[in-house]
Amino acid sequence: MDIRFPHLGIELEHVGRSLTIGGFSIAFYGIVIAIGMMCGYFLVSWQAKRTGQNPEIYLDLAVWDIIFAVLGARIYYVLFSWDYYSRNPGEILNIRGGGMAIYGGVIAGVLTTFVFAKVRKRSFLLLVDTACAGLLVGQIIGRWGNFFNREAFGGYTNGLFAMQIPKTDVAVSSINRELLSHIAVVNGIEYIQVHPTFLYELSWNLVVLVLILWFTPKKKYDGQLFLMYLGGYGLGRLWIEGLRTDQLQILNTGIAVSQVLSGTLVVFAVGMSVFQFLRGRKSLQDAGGETSSSGGGKSQI
Repeated sequence: MDIRFPHLGIELEHVGRSLTIGGFSIAFYGIVIAIGMMCGYFLVSWQAKRTGQNPEIYLDLAVWDIIFAVLGARIYYVLFSWDYYSRNPGEILNIRGGGMAIYGGVIAGVLTTFVFAKVRKRSFLLLVDTACAGLLVGQIIGRWGNFFNREAFGGYTNGLFAMQIPKTDVAVSSINRELLSHIAVVNGIEYIQVHPTFLYELSWNLVVLVLILWFTPKKKYDGQLFLMYLGGYGLGRLWIEGLRTDQLQILNTGIAVSQVLSGTLVVFAVGMSVFQFLRGRKSLQDAGGETSSSGGGKSQI
């Protein structure tokens, strides 16, 4: 039950998967996800106050977003793992052992926010601008659930951050030939040595979060922070997903659905950002021309 980082000299002993209280087992995965959701809401509330909004609105939004994001994350995972769940339908509702796809949660959360904005007559773009920072916090903390579950790791590496996990603690489907050819034996125990992609992704997301918080008072239009989130997260996930051994794939094509979606989000975010930039510059030029013609040839921008 230990997890080792040999090149960092770190060995974590007895890393369990659950906590038992009164004979009832609570998975650390679920605890971590719950903590991530709470911390995410607190940051969103702070962002709302910081930008002159009523944080109570985001409490109402969070209730709906959390419900549908969890459903979306599970549905997305099940759909792209249908070969397994079609043979084991009783496992579809068993989320205690993992099996949540963040992109499914993001898609469901965005759709829920869109409906909420329409019903409550609020700006959808302002809502997602404010909420995306909290979403990142949830993703950052939530990735530790993968650590406890010994999942969502990458292929073999001998780099500085290489992580060793007992072979018997890992799902057989996540162990590829390369990992098997580099088995490390320590004190008679076989370990696979992998990229800790959960650590890469949470670190990347932390950088994106800091940039969004820093840029918040400088934003030029509603939706700009959300575009930063889509592009920043998508870019990181694009390369990190390529390292993983448990990719959700499009049918049997060998193409990772998360990489396709990530690439699409990056292109969309960059394209929309360029469009907004050009539109803003054109507006300034038009305003300058009008001011010049009405002000004796002198620009008063």
